[in-house]
Amino acid sequence: MRALRFALVALALAGAGCRRDKPVDHLQRARDAIFEKRPDEALVEYRKAFDMLRHDSSPEALVLRARSLKGAADVYWLEQRKVKEAVGVYRELIQQCPESPEALEARIILAELLRVHYRDLRGAIDQLTAALQRNPPQGAELHYQVGKLYFELGDYQQCELETRRLVERFATSVFVDDTLFLQAQAIAMMEGRRQEASRAFADLRTRFPDSELSPHALFEMGKLRSDAGEHEKAIETWVETLKTHPDPTLVQDYIARARKRIANTTAEGVGQREVAFDRARPARSSLEAVGGRPEEAAHEHD
Repeated sequence: MRALRFALVALALAGAGCRRDKPVDHLQRARDAIFEKRPDEALVEYRKAFDMLRHDSSPEALVLRARSLKGAADVYWLEQRKVKEAVGVYRELIQQCPESPEALEARIILAELLRVHYRDLRGAIDQLTAALQRNPPQGAELHYQVGKLYFELGDYQQCELETRRLVERFATSVFVDDTLFLQAQAIAMMEGRRQEASRAFADLRTRFPDSELSPHALFEMGKLRSDAGEHEKAIETWVETLKTHPDPTLVQDYIARARKRIANTTAEGVGQREVAFDRARPARSSLEAVGGRPEEAAHEHD
């Protein structure tokens, strides 16, 4: 009986020694390590899972491979703030599993990392554009980000084009008012389109009167009028803006500047008219004409 017991224990130990960990086991250990604030250990487990799946092309293996790469990239970025390493693994995920949900998330995160940490705005646009081709649920927001990136690049024409596409494609999105404001800003930056930009800001106010951007649109309309030299109209617009603008001090500052410009312009005009009048007045004598004092000129012919 005792011998039988030892035999059973030996078989159990042998079975345990022969059993190999599966990729899912390493993934679970990685998640546990993250929860327990051990990111280095999590990275080791994610790498073990990936290595086991490297040469497996089955659908199940592709799913787990995407999860292991996404998990490792997230650890680098979210837990360790190692941007370079995170970017590398997100790129590897996109290359290895391009159709996976994890790759879609990776493109969105990668776009932000490229924009913020590398100032690679066109690289960020490429990632967001590729993500949009998958018709993600947050498509309107991503398209809006593309428009903002073009604005940041100074490509105002392309920004206008992207914002028009967004409004057409996502007409009921909560991002439409933001998009119209961005569109008006882009138009305002292009030469000779000041009036069109003003109409675009007015259109935003008409379509979304309760939007938090409405007072900002009115403020921008005032700036456009001021830039055109219409300081009185600009002041009228900004006075109206004071009723709803979240920063009335800013608006009052612009009003004060415009009033100062008007005062300076008026003073300059008066001064010019006085100089013109003085020059037009005939000299009382030849001596006065060349700069002599009036009392000297009185004795000129004595």
